[in-house]
Amino acid sequence: MTTHQTACILCSRNCGIQVEAHDGHLTKIRGDTQNPVSQGYICQKPTRLDYYQNNADRLTHPLRRRPDGTFERVTWDEALEDIGKRLLAIREKHGGKAFALCGGGGQANHLGGAFGLSLMLAMRSVYCYTSLAQELTGEFWVNGKLFGRQSCHIEADVERADFVLMIGKNPWQSHGIHNARDTLKDIQKSSTRKMAVIDPRRTETAKIADYHLQVRPGTDAFLLSAMLAILVRDNLVDREFLEKHTLGYDALEKVLREVPISEYVARAGVALEDVERVTQEFAAAERACVRTDLGILHSLHSTLNSYLAWMLFILTGNMGKPGGNNFHSAFLPVIDHSGDGLFNVKTTATGTPAIARHYPPNVLPEEIDNNRPDRVRAVFVQSMNPLLSSADTQAFERAFRKLELLVVVDVAMTETARLAHYVLPAASQFEKWEASGFNMDFPRNGFHLRAPIFPPLGKSLTEAEIYTRLLEKMGEVPRFPLLERVAKLDRQAPSRGLFPLALVSTLAVRPWLARYLVVIVYSTLGRALPEGAAETSFVWLLSHVYAVRYRQAVKRAGLTGTAMALGEAVFQKILGARSGAVLSEHLYEDTWSFVHHKDRKVHVEVSEMLSALQALRSEPTEPEILRTFPFVLMAGERRSYNANTTLRDPAWRKVDPEGCLSIHPDDAEALGLADGDRAICRSARGELTVTVKRSANIPRGVLSLPHGYGIQYAGSEPMGPNVNVLTSSDHRDPIAATPYHKYVPVRLEKCSATMSK
Repeated sequence: MTTHQTACILCSRNCGIQVEAHDGHLTKIRGDTQNPVSQGYICQKPTRLDYYQNNADRLTHPLRRRPDGTFERVTWDEALEDIGKRLLAIREKHGGKAFALCGGGGQANHLGGAFGLSLMLAMRSVYCYTSLAQELTGEFWVNGKLFGRQSCHIEADVERADFVLMIGKNPWQSHGIHNARDTLKDIQKSSTRKMAVIDPRRTETAKIADYHLQVRPGTDAFLLSAMLAILVRDNLVDREFLEKHTLGYDALEKVLREVPISEYVARAGVALEDVERVTQEFAAAERACVRTDLGILHSLHSTLNSYLAWMLFILTGNMGKPGGNNFHSAFLPVIDHSGDGLFNVKTTATGTPAIARHYPPNVLPEEIDNNRPDRVRAVFVQSMNPLLSSADTQAFERAFRKLELLVVVDVAMTETARLAHYVLPAASQFEKWEASGFNMDFPRNGFHLRAPIFPPLGKSLTEAEIYTRLLEKMGEVPRFPLLERVAKLDRQAPSRGLFPLALVSTLAVRPWLARYLVVIVYSTLGRALPEGAAETSFVWLLSHVYAVRYRQAVKRAGLTGTAMALGEAVFQKILGARSGAVLSEHLYEDTWSFVHHKDRKVHVEVSEMLSALQALRSEPTEPEILRTFPFVLMAGERRSYNANTTLRDPAWRKVDPEGCLSIHPDDAEALGLADGDRAICRSARGELTVTVKRSANIPRGVLSLPHGYGIQYAGSEPMGPNVNVLTSSDHRDPIAATPYHKYVPVRLEKCSATMSK
């Protein structure tokens, strides 16, 4: 039995953990006190991680679909030879628009994503459909307008804030903030700090908050615009801050003065005096911040919601200071900017542009399932299961069956994999070097590189090796014997910088190879790294970029050196810190260096958002569809024992094995439903049989279902409700195409005795 330092992979915080490993199992899991970020904190979920590492759906060999739909084992050479030939034929006949990458890196599984992008570029494609684009692209779009680049990402300093405003966020279950439950308890116990929650449900976080504004689903934009209008009406905006750091406030103020505050607050279903009190106390706090989540990002007006939420901390001057909302450095480039040119290509069928260089999964079925000659014909799915995790399961299944080539790279036989022509087994996150790109702390930011605990299972390979071999089979990447020799010499004395010089010289002679930079470095420098750490060659690249971009902040973290030596120092620190390392320390005055507008100011006048804000006035009070589907379902609730489909074995759940539908007791009584009864939940898209559980924490007329259910574990029937049978891919935001998961009109009826059996 041995002890290892690694990290939880079940949410974006990726808390450090210590695990004891024995006979291929994770036998004891506890928080890692040496982790500089989480410092020993974990929630209840990481203790169940062996259900990820060891389960009946784990893949061990490459599989090829037979004509009858069953699968047969093949060798890696057989699989990659055929896949490579078919990809080249599709590229030759139909061009780059015929190929799409879906996923590219699951939760905390981010190093391999860069290698999938190399295949995308080899196919002359820019179409990368990701989970981030299903969740956050509206926010990224707003950031681009306000700050000059869509990669200017903002986080809330909840730990230091005097007043925290949670909007559509329940950190008690979803985490997303530093040591969530401890931080929430600290706020609750404090006599000087306050927290307000805006959420239709009385969540665990709402229960311990000072204020809970129980907004009606889909009306967040009305409530938030009313709060902003109160700031203007009561002269609570920080005019000195706005004058110094923003442009365009006058145009926004003009629109906000037209907002009918009482009418909008009534429409949101909350008391005016409560809204005024929360707004006034937020504005009066010395340090206040706003934290949002899918509750508003997956609801009606989702992009407008992000803009309005950001205006709350900007108009009150709570930006760029302790306890406010701040930018942060980024070690791994999970998001970038889609400006003009190559990275702003629109999709062919729906005309959807990239945001932060990501495309929304919501439109992918339409890009495949059409008769256009330039439709998507080949898809690689990596570390993603869109048949369960993306909106509209039926649309995805129909579209994927139409593809000429579907390849799935994953650790398990997912529902999506069962439709694939080839299924390629990837090593698990505890069988390879891996890291998370979600290091988003400020002013101190860190990075955690995780070493493997076990050897890869069966014939599985890392994503880096899979894509490198495939690109070699396709003839896209040659061998580099000279670079390989230089890399071995360079590792003996990295400070000499022999390998970087040789790499630059190689790309100067053959500049078209730059698209394969991560693959070239992997197959040369990576092979020379100790402990089989070839995938960390990508981290070597990032270390040098980070050292150049944040030189002074890196030095404040205690690292020394100039030029190449500083980047090498960053890399060596990462390699040697198995519990993670702090890489940079910024100053709060650095905030405005993160803004990419030439004037270093926030441009608050966003014409599209002001028009959307004005359009709220003419929006019908009650959508026509609610006459047929009178309940609003909030799809994708986070509970104590649900996660994404990373954990497939249903035995991991200690509670709620059926993923019960929450319903208010009065609604249940009206429908003749008791706890444990079976009911049919129908939307305009599909229907599900669900198990009912009454809850006073949910308002009347509203229902809630968790995500992460509906898995066909070990070939079983679906276990629990696949909520995306009810969601529709065209029920989405007009700008970001993010789905309206938190506002799904449905109707509910009790199953007959025969049906319930």
